[in-house]
Amino acid sequence: MKPGAQLVVVANRLPVKQIPDPDNAADFVWGVSPGGLVAALTPSLASYDDVAWVGWTGHIGVEMTERFRHDNMELIPVALTEDEKELHYDGMSNGTFWPLYHDKVRAPEFHRTWWDGYKLINRRFAEAVADAAAPNARVWIHDYQLQLVAGLLRETRPDLRVGFFLHIPFPPPELFNQLPWRTEITSALLDNDVVGFQTPDDAENFSRLAVGLGLASSEGKWALSADGRSIEVRAFPIGIDEETVAYKAKQHGVTTGASDLRAQLGNPRVVMLGVDRLDYTKGIDVRLRAFGELLAEGKLSSHDATMIQVAEPSRDKVNAYVDLRERVERLVGAINGAHGRLGFPVVHYLHQSRPFEDLLALYRAADVMLVTPFRDGMNLVAKEYVASRPDESGVLVLSEFAGAATELTDAVIVNPYDLNGLKAAIMSAVNMDPAEGRHRMRALQATVRHNDAVTWARSFLAALDAT
Repeated sequence: MKPGAQLVVVANRLPVKQIPDPDNAADFVWGVSPGGLVAALTPSLASYDDVAWVGWTGHIGVEMTERFRHDNMELIPVALTEDEKELHYDGMSNGTFWPLYHDKVRAPEFHRTWWDGYKLINRRFAEAVADAAAPNARVWIHDYQLQLVAGLLRETRPDLRVGFFLHIPFPPPELFNQLPWRTEITSALLDNDVVGFQTPDDAENFSRLAVGLGLASSEGKWALSADGRSIEVRAFPIGIDEETVAYKAKQHGVTTGASDLRAQLGNPRVVMLGVDRLDYTKGIDVRLRAFGELLAEGKLSSHDATMIQVAEPSRDKVNAYVDLRERVERLVGAINGAHGRLGFPVVHYLHQSRPFEDLLALYRAADVMLVTPFRDGMNLVAKEYVASRPDESGVLVLSEFAGAATELTDAVIVNPYDLNGLKAAIMSAVNMDPAEGRHRMRALQATVRHNDAVTWARSFLAALDAT
């Protein structure tokens, strides 16, 4: 067996993307990809030597298959054809697992061709990992697109210590058992040495599932036994690079950008903000409805309150996402038509990706942050907002169904399915006594600082080392 990496990270995407070369428009260079996983893992891996990352480049057609280095990490591309992407990523991952794991906010679909494509790509990833890993190396697999990889690795590389972390929620067995391939998925996850989740409830759901299917027995609160092996199953709530976010939020360009933004909005008394991928799990439409009703009832006025909603484009070719975009845009138009003033819309809607520095300026400008998903694994936007408030001002309104609510208990916690309750939570945030707001924000910041991205990664890898 040839030498390889001592730590192999496995994720659907590589941590880089192709961007135009500023010196040669016909060429490209590699830049850091956006997204919570890359933002959380990159600072965590900086202290580790000999790391490889296996993933897809995100491009179809002109595929790279040769390894290359970026920021002192070996990157190993896995190629996908358009048909394979449709089956594995668009189909099984996001048409089946995504809605099923998010409590069926949308109905999942079950297609045998999707399952066949999912198995094919998981095997391709497993083969790339087997080739990249040194003897007795650690392998850290990420997320729902790659749930079969550990089982496939167990066949060819039993020397490896393998861990899996699920970034999205894990549903209760009563939902998961609808999956035709429930046994195959659960068995493959049990081939990991450590299975990590965002919250204790997610870990408990998986343990109940594995025991209920007769595939494992309980060895205590956070351990299972299967095929004579012990598997650690527990929560490792993901954090952010709090130090970097807090530092950047205090820079001159961000602070002046926030001040300029409020001036452009007409210096309203209250600026509310939502920052999300345009996804049906995020509750964008329900927060718009709540805001619109508060304006219609006169509890908020367009003269002293405004809302900014950033909705990053996502899966634009999927019908459910197209429908959501149309619904959100109709709501924005209706609210502005009824309550906006000439030159001053009351809702500012941005269906676009924004550089992180722009998001920080938005965080600094916002008095109330609205994070209202119907279901979410963690939601790092909530933690970024908290970390970006150096003056300890601002109020976070947070859905109880986001994983972050298990940690950020000093937020204004709300049930997004309860429209009247959401309206009451918004008014509570708007009218909160500044002293109470600062007290809450200090507590939130202490939590985010204590469990940052490096702590998260080290705790998971320490658990893997201990197996």
